[in-house]
Amino acid sequence: MKVSKTQYTEMTGKSSPASPIWKDLFFAFLVGGLICVIGQALNQFYMSYFNFDKKTASTWVSITLIALSSILTALNWYGSIAKHAGAGTIVPITGFSNSITAPAIEFKSEGHVFGIGAKMFIMAGPVIVFGTIASMVYGVIVWIFGLY
Repeated sequence: MKVSKTQYTEMTGKSSPASPIWKDLFFAFLVGGLICVIGQALNQFYMSYFNFDKKTASTWVSITLIALSSILTALNWYGSIAKHAGAGTIVPITGFSNSITAPAIEFKSEGHVFGIGAKMFIMAGPVIVFGTIASMVYGVIVWIFGLY
């Protein structure tokens, strides 16, 4: 059976529910902002309580957010939050932690090397590769034009 583009568009329109865009935007903004507020609160906590300088406190904030995200992923709570928050949980560093932790947990039954080691970067690998390439291109542009 051959389907034309218009028929295909009609079929997908009927079978796909309409996305509540404003609701999705609101929850993404709310949860993404909440993650940032938690990060800022942790930063203030580390600077005040442990007397860390700003750079050291920021490093510990990243470590804490990555650990919390991994723990929430292991408890299968992160997916529930992301289901409602969408990009609010994907964009920050917590989303990157989730993208590494989730496949590691899913494929742990296949062993340490071929399960966890091989599948852990299945989602995060392209982000690392293209992020590295983009930073190299940006660095060359900055170097050529002397923008630093």
